[in-house]
Parts: sequence; C-alpha cells; structure tokens
Amino acid sequence: MYYSICDVAPGHISQIEQLERQCFSCPWTEEQLRSQLKDPQHEFIAAVDAGGNVLGYVGLMYVLDEGYISNVAVAPDARRQGIGGRLIEELAVRAKSLGLTFMTLEVRAGNTPAVCLYSGHGFTPVGRRKNYYDCPREDAVLMTCYLK
Repeated sequence: MYYSICDVAPGHISQIEQLERQCFSCPWTEEQLRSQLKDPQHEFIAAVDAGGNVLGYVGLMYVLDEGYISNVAVAPDARRQGIGGRLIEELAVRAKSLGLTFMTLEVRAGNTPAVCLYSGHGFTPVGRRKNYYDCPREDAVLMTCYLK
C-alpha cells in the first residue's frame, strides 16, 4: 500500500475526527484536534494514501526537551501494514531534531498490539496510572523512549 507521511493540515481534521471515533471510546473533538496542528509546541503527522485518505496519525506536544505523545491511531482496515510503526519512526526523527531527550505516552494496559508496537520502537514501561481510562475503566501503562 502506498502512502506518505506529512504534517497534518486543516483539511485532514475531519478524517482524523472520524478515525478518533473509530479507534477510541472517548474521542477528541474537532476543536481539540485543531489545537494539535503544527506550531512551536506540537508535531502532528499523518500517513496519507495517494487518494488523500488519512490512514493514521500521531501527535506530539513538547516542552523544553520533553515530548508527550497525545494520540496514535491507524484506521482499522489499514492496521498491521507498518503504518503505526512508520509514524512512530518519523516522530522520533522529528523529536531528535528538536533536541528532545525523550518521548512518553500512555497506553491501555490491555491493548497488547499497541504495547508491542511501542516496545518494538524503543519504548519501555516506566509506570502505571491506575484507572486512567474510562469506557471501560482500565489502567494505563506509561511508556517512555529515551532519545539521547
């Protein structure tokens, strides 16, 4: 499957909002997604196919040398094709170029495919947030990838 990685543009937001609803029990709103558009504190990238369809996306907020991944999602029919990994790799390249020391994220403790994806890209469990998620209530595993 052909796709390219690009900065999220305002025209991608409606597709990303649809992916949010498909992938998460508490999806972000259009307004919240727009607040993630690239600026001096955000990286927001997407995998987009030749027809302009958003296949997946990831967002990163950063302060000083610390990066916090907000959301990672891949369309259900585009999973297991390397898109999530490619997005994480590109985000790591950008984070290094920004001089970040680490990137961190939370993932549902029961989301084994996501935990495996992150582990395979250098993230290690560093903590747990009890009852962090709703719908259903579940712990979050805090995972960090050290870049330096």
